[in-house]
Amino acid sequence: METNIENIILKPLRRFAIQKPNSSVLLFLATILAMILANSPLQDRYHHILQFPISLTAGDFGFFTHNGEPLSMLAFVNDALMAVFFFTIGLEIKQEVLVGELCSFRKAMLPIVAACGGMIVPVAFYFLICHDGAAANGAAIPMATDIAFALAVLGLLGKRVPLSMRIFLTALAVVDDIGGIIIIALFYSSHVDFEPLLFSMLILAVLYAGGKMKIYNRLFYYIFGFGVWMLFMESGIHPTIAGVLVAFTVPARPKIELERFKGDMESYLNLLDDPESKMSSRATVLTSRQIQVLNNIHICSDYSISPLQSITERLHPWVNNLILPLFAFVNAGVTFGDIQPESLVNVPLAVVLGLVLGKTLGIFTFSYAFIRTNIIQIPEGMKVSHLLAVSMLGGIGFTVALFIANLSFDNSAEGIDLLNQAKLGVFLGSFIAGTSGFFMLRKVLPRKM
Repeated sequence: METNIENIILKPLRRFAIQKPNSSVLLFLATILAMILANSPLQDRYHHILQFPISLTAGDFGFFTHNGEPLSMLAFVNDALMAVFFFTIGLEIKQEVLVGELCSFRKAMLPIVAACGGMIVPVAFYFLICHDGAAANGAAIPMATDIAFALAVLGLLGKRVPLSMRIFLTALAVVDDIGGIIIIALFYSSHVDFEPLLFSMLILAVLYAGGKMKIYNRLFYYIFGFGVWMLFMESGIHPTIAGVLVAFTVPARPKIELERFKGDMESYLNLLDDPESKMSSRATVLTSRQIQVLNNIHICSDYSISPLQSITERLHPWVNNLILPLFAFVNAGVTFGDIQPESLVNVPLAVVLGLVLGKTLGIFTFSYAFIRTNIIQIPEGMKVSHLLAVSMLGGIGFTVALFIANLSFDNSAEGIDLLNQAKLGVFLGSFIAGTSGFFMLRKVLPRKM
């Protein structure tokens, strides 16, 4: 009995503990810290931090303002920093569409079908419980899949997980993100002011033209992208959409193709041999020609990486290690004392059912139905039982689910209470989905790969 407990629980936890800290760990720790503070004697200070104004001005001009007022810490994270998060999502979507699992209709069909089921069925489950009043506004909450946590669960099983399963789950999450972005754009924007929106479209046109003209300077996309974000703030369309649209304008081709780069490197390496250079155990003195050659190698190396990949690689550490943990810290503060027992069968139950049952049934049944009709093929190395387990992991909502929850309810007393309930549902649903998916995978995957 003790051996079984060790194999089932302790070994995965031990493997998780000895891994280097990653974004999932930081996200988890930030969530726990927020929940502790929100239910401790320090809860007033915690909420004071959330309302702390963020101000950056140049003369009379404020960079992080809305309707002339500086953004609070909560709004700054959700509206400004999360725009950077959605910018990286946009870059990943573009990459997947161009050369990844979504680059052809045949490849993309299964993830698209699975994601559609994983968005439609959870909404139906939510409406079974909350179909009227303000609570119905949260129907989109259980649509999301948190790819970071889902892949982290797969990582606990190591080499037992086939590559095709990781690829399928990643592609599924990318399509899921596209659906979430569309939902945010259509249903979570306020009254639209068309004048700033028109100016933002003009800047996007400049960015697109810059990409076609092979302007590869990253600052060009950062500066003009920030301008698009500010105009979207003023227009009433949720500013995170600006991050996605700017991402689509970033060039995906490098300035120097790999074949040309290899040829140039051979020439440069031959030029590095210079008898006039001086080397000893204490110092190395290169000639001016060698320094110029090395500088040219550095420039060629930089130009051989597309702006899309270069920006993605630079932003990922900031997004994973700072923005997402900070997002979790300011949004995960569920106050348990404010939740009444009778309210547990309201929004929390609706979200849990949507994430646990809705995502599982939606992803699995839609995928399996198309596979049975031979319209699409199950990925090589995956079985039907594997598909069911991955469908369970799709119910790990967390980041985007919390984000949509914040957009779903207003700042009235009722809205704040419903948001608190929704957060609890997201935590419980994601935990149940992740745990059940892990144990299902542990059962159906081969012992050794």
